[in-house]
Amino acid sequence: MEKKNLQVKTMADYAVEGKEPEVLFWVGCAGSFDDRAKKITKAFVKILNSINVDFAVLGTEESCTGDPAKRSGNEFLFQMQAMTNIDVLNSYDVKTIVTTCPHCFNTIKNEYPSLGGKYKVLHHTQFLNNLLKEGRLKIEGGEYRGKKITYHDPCYLGRANNEYNAPRELIKKLELELIEMKRCKSNGLCCGAGGAQMFKDAEKGDKEINIERTEEALETKTSVIAAGCPFCNTMISDGVKAKEKEKDVKVLDIVELIVTAQDL
Repeated sequence: MEKKNLQVKTMADYAVEGKEPEVLFWVGCAGSFDDRAKKITKAFVKILNSINVDFAVLGTEESCTGDPAKRSGNEFLFQMQAMTNIDVLNSYDVKTIVTTCPHCFNTIKNEYPSLGGKYKVLHHTQFLNNLLKEGRLKIEGGEYRGKKITYHDPCYLGRANNEYNAPRELIKKLELELIEMKRCKSNGLCCGAGGAQMFKDAEKGDKEINIERTEEALETKTSVIAAGCPFCNTMISDGVKAKEKEKDVKVLDIVELIVTAQDL
């Protein structure tokens, strides 16, 4: 299949044309600046481009949602960041937002409304699963057909917003054998990054949380650990490296699995 250049327009581009996209893709800080997370951003865009979804990004007009500030106790900074974003979003009359980061998803969905930012907000697995059900997206197993995989539930997607099905439905369409960890879904274990913990030194203890979670994933004896969050991806990847298993086990976002399977 011919590889095409990524097509990404900004909300400003649409405004000039007097048009509105179907959705705004909120890229997030990780997806914009972290080299590993940029690959997830590109994978998601490849999927959207391949099925001609009309989407836009804010580009330089996008700022941090304020999630790290709020979780670490700086409510004043959070509200400043949130209000700045809400002003931009409302100026474009944004209605639907999709993001690859559960932290952005949770914050915009649940904490922006009280500040005047009311939008329909979807995690990328929810959005793609909806497209799948509508017949706009088709997924086949490809390279991963028949392989064993486990899936880590991001806290802000699972326990915080009760979304467990969308990621798993996409995984099953890849014709994989999904093997659940002993702690999963509503009983899942945090990767250790949430609540702004990713940005601070570890507290004293016997073991890092990401190592504990990685050990549970490795117990499934699968070749792929699927994730739906750039923070989780980083923490579990670090755990896999600490266990010296990076040659045997891949940590991939669900959209990366889809892109590889579909050869996009």
